[in-house]
Amino acid sequence: MFLRGAFRALALNRNLTPIAVRTFASKQREVPALTCDRYPVQRGSFAELTDDDVAVFRGILGGADTSRVLTAADEVQDYNIDYLRSVRGYGRVVLKPRTTAEVAELLRYCNERRLAVCPQGGNTGLVGGSVPVFDEVVLSLQLMDTIERIDEYSGIVVCQAGCVLATLEEQVGARGLVMPLDLGAKGSCHIGGNVSTNAGGLRLVRYGNLHGSVLGVEAVTAEGRVLDLMSNFKKDNTGYHLKHLFIGSEGTLGIITRLSMFCPTASRSVNVAFLGLHSYDDVKRTFLAAKRGLGEVLSSCEMIDAASLDSCTRFFGLQSPIDKYPFYMLIETSGSDAGHDEEKLARFLEQTMEQGLVQDGTVTNDSTKMKNIWKLREQIADSLLSDGYCFKYDISLPLDQFYDIVLAVRERVGDLAINVTGYGHIGDSNLHLNVSCARFTPEIYGLLEPFVYEYTSKLRGSVSAEHGIGFLKRKYLHYSKQTEPLRLMHQMKQLLDPNGILNPYKVLPPETPDQSR
Repeated sequence: MFLRGAFRALALNRNLTPIAVRTFASKQREVPALTCDRYPVQRGSFAELTDDDVAVFRGILGGADTSRVLTAADEVQDYNIDYLRSVRGYGRVVLKPRTTAEVAELLRYCNERRLAVCPQGGNTGLVGGSVPVFDEVVLSLQLMDTIERIDEYSGIVVCQAGCVLATLEEQVGARGLVMPLDLGAKGSCHIGGNVSTNAGGLRLVRYGNLHGSVLGVEAVTAEGRVLDLMSNFKKDNTGYHLKHLFIGSEGTLGIITRLSMFCPTASRSVNVAFLGLHSYDDVKRTFLAAKRGLGEVLSSCEMIDAASLDSCTRFFGLQSPIDKYPFYMLIETSGSDAGHDEEKLARFLEQTMEQGLVQDGTVTNDSTKMKNIWKLREQIADSLLSDGYCFKYDISLPLDQFYDIVLAVRERVGDLAINVTGYGHIGDSNLHLNVSCARFTPEIYGLLEPFVYEYTSKLRGSVSAEHGIGFLKRKYLHYSKQTEPLRLMHQMKQLLDPNGILNPYKVLPPETPDQSR
C-alpha cells in the first residue's frame, strides 16, 4: 500500500518530530464517511447557519482579521474530521476567539439563534467528541494559549485553555516543576481539552487524575455566563466544588477557558527500567512487587504486549533494548535521592529475576536513553494506524482479567483484523485495546461492538478509562452508569444548557429513542 510506505518513510526521518509524523498520519489516511451516514443519528432541531450569522461572528471577532472566522471548505475540513478518521461532520464555520469575553459573546448569540456549537482544542480525541456530528459551529480555542502565571513557590500554573501540553511542560520544567499529566499527544493536545475529558496519562499512578490536580477553572455556559471558579489554593473548602462539573464533561455543560493547576516539584532522580516477561501472570506479580518494593518512588508502570512493541519498532524503525518476549513492562521511578532510588530499583529487579518473573531488562538514568525507551510506549498508537484503520478501546478492567479481553477479541475477529494488541497503564488498571484493519467495515464493527463493552461490563469495568465518552461511546454509557445517575446527568445538562447547543450528540445517551441531541 502506497500510504503505508509513505507514512513509514516519513516516520523513519530522524529530523521530524513525533507531532509531524502524527499530523501526516492523520491527514494522509482515508477520509471517513460522514458520521450521519456511518452511524444511526439524527440531526437535532437546531437552526441552520446563514451568511448573516457569519457576519455577526466577524463583528464579534474583529472583522478585519479574516483568520479568526474560517468558512472556506479547504480551511474547515480538518476541523470536521477527528484524528482517528472515524467520524466526520460538515460544519461550515470555524471561530477562533482569543478571550473569555469573546467566547461568552459568541455563545450568547448562538444560544439565542439555537445554533449548535462544537468546542475544539487540539482535536486529538479518540471518541469523536471534538468534531461536529452534523453542521455545528466549531469554536476552536487554539488562539487562547497564554500562560498567565507560574508560581514556583506554590507550584501553581494559571493559563488559558488553548495552551499545548508540551509547551506547559517545558515552561513549568524551567521553574523546577513538573506537569502532573503526560500524554503521547502532548505536542498537539490542549490543556483545556485534557481537563474537559479528564485525561489520565502516564503519570496517574504517581500524581492522580485531574480532579485532584486542577485547583480551579473559568467556564462559559451556553447562555454566555462566565463562571469564575478559579482558585490559587489546594485548600478551598467553600461550598459545592462546581469546578468538578466541568472536569470530564467534554464541553457539554460549558466551555473551559482558563484554569489553575498544581504542579509538583520535579524529581532530581529519575530511572527507567524496561523488562521482558514470559506471561501476563508474571506482569501482574511484578507490578505487585513494584508497588511493595519501590513504594513512594514508583511514578509509572506500563505493560506492552509483543504485538504492540513489534508494530512500533517495525514501523518507526526503533530498536528494543532487550530481546523479544511475549510481554514487556516499562517502570519509572522518580525521587530526590539518586543513591536511595537506584538501590531500591536494583533490589526490586534482583528479587523479581530470582523469582523467575523478569527474564531480562535494562535500567538507565541517562536522559536520552530514557527518552528512547519511552518512545517505544508512546508511539505504539500511531504505528497501529499505519494498517489503515484502527478501532481503539480505552477501558478499565480488574487486573486479574486485564489481558483476557485481548485474547477474546483476537479469537472473535480472526482474519478480519491485521493486528489485535493490548498495552497500557497497568498501574491504574487502564488497558488500551487496539484492533487494526485495512479499513472500517460494518462487519468488523458489528463483531466488536457492543461485545467489547458487554465484556467490560460483566467484569464491572469502565467503558472509558481516560478518553471520555464523546460521540462513539454515548450509547454504551449505560454499561457503566445506572439509570438514576444518568437521569441526574440529563437534569444537570438541562439546567446549564437548556437549549442543548453545547456539543450535542456527545456523552449523554438520548433519553428516549426518538431524541437525538
